[in-house]
Amino acid sequence: MIGARLLQQGKHSSNRHCLTQWHPEDPAFWRAQGERIARRNLYISIPALLLAFAVWMVWSVVVAKLPQVGFAYSTDRLFWLAALPGLSGATFRIFYSFMVPIFGGRLWTTLSTASLLIPAFGIGYAVRSPETPYIIFLVLALLCGFGGGNFASSMSNISFFFPKAQKGNALALNAGLGNLGVSVMQFAVPLIITAGVFGALGGAGQKTADGGQVWLQNAGFVWVPFIIASSLLAWFGMNDIADAKASFAEQAVIFQRKHNWLMCWLYTGTFGSFIGLSAGLPLLAKQQFPQVDVLQFVFLGPLVGALSRAGTGWVSDKWGGARLTFWVFVMMMLGVLGVMYFIQAASWWGFLGAFIFMFFMTGVGNASTFQMIPNIMRQEVLRLMPDLAPDAALKQAEKESAAMVGFTSAIAAYGAFFIPKSFGSAIAATGSPMAALWGFLIFYASCAALTWFVYTRRGGLLHDIERGVDLAIP
Repeated sequence: MIGARLLQQGKHSSNRHCLTQWHPEDPAFWRAQGERIARRNLYISIPALLLAFAVWMVWSVVVAKLPQVGFAYSTDRLFWLAALPGLSGATFRIFYSFMVPIFGGRLWTTLSTASLLIPAFGIGYAVRSPETPYIIFLVLALLCGFGGGNFASSMSNISFFFPKAQKGNALALNAGLGNLGVSVMQFAVPLIITAGVFGALGGAGQKTADGGQVWLQNAGFVWVPFIIASSLLAWFGMNDIADAKASFAEQAVIFQRKHNWLMCWLYTGTFGSFIGLSAGLPLLAKQQFPQVDVLQFVFLGPLVGALSRAGTGWVSDKWGGARLTFWVFVMMMLGVLGVMYFIQAASWWGFLGAFIFMFFMTGVGNASTFQMIPNIMRQEVLRLMPDLAPDAALKQAEKESAAMVGFTSAIAAYGAFFIPKSFGSAIAATGSPMAALWGFLIFYASCAALTWFVYTRRGGLLHDIERGVDLAIP
């Protein structure tokens, strides 16, 4: 009942929060008020998204600790727990990607952020006893997918606020600093579980196999106060854009656009790799190098990937997203070969360095692929709807771009399931992750070939525009 009333209220947001006139491409409007409003919404969106990623990926660390506190699960069962948040998160994203134009960014950001309280509290209570049934952990792993879903709606929302010239950088900042939630979580959780910071409210600690003590419940409870604060900040500080309203039917036109599906493939290669490696690396590293305390180091990969995404959006805006994306996939192939070599050489530092290199390239590619989408749709709307007036064509392109940003992020998020599950299946079948790594190498090669053939070669869709011949909507 409460949720229904909030949704109904969101449909009738007060004028104070609903922007009935929004023209970011108008320089005078942008200087006078647009930039200030857009940046306020961006700065509120970033911490909300950071928390979403932290909750989404928290199992990547928790599963590595469960055996130490009495949960006698097989390696395959542990990889399932690491993989399931990716499966549910990607599925939630499919629906979340259409929610902002229907309900408004302010309401949806508030509700989607507040929903993170469910898995955060659930994990906090479930891990306190080894008697907790495995099915409970499976359900909680699926519920962590709420955090994964948030990315699609967050990116869709922010895409409406910024002009074309700044859109790539704004999306890179929102996504890149939001992605930091993975590394923040992987750094903070191993530290915070070493003390009973919540006192009696958090419950007693658990004895470890080596005679120590940890408070594994803190991995869930630590996010609760921040989630509450971020939800309130979104409700009182964000805005809706009246022109961004659209029904599901209006947005569903993207399913008829071939480039929607092509970009799903490419973004799976970049973001799918980032989130999948984030989910699978802690357990894979622990399995390959049991003599190393891997949780001290694995947070570095997601950290580098998030910062490279946030810091390289301007490169795509300046040099072209498609050209950059092609070279990203070439470098990703080299990264996979490096990982394979250092596993065979049993070199921990080489293994970690190769993965960090891959994370860096995924961050660059995350920014460059999203920069491609608005440019693609400006060309496609001109071609498919030549009778539209320039203003109408621009609005149509913006709406389709926002829906594509959300939907491609949904499909790509399945990487958070398939990558850790591929590692687990390869190890179960052959005793080694090599089969999975060969599969990744072939996949990245297909992404590089697709980017070149469709977008960057002479005659490709983005060849001219990325070389200064702007064919886009004026």
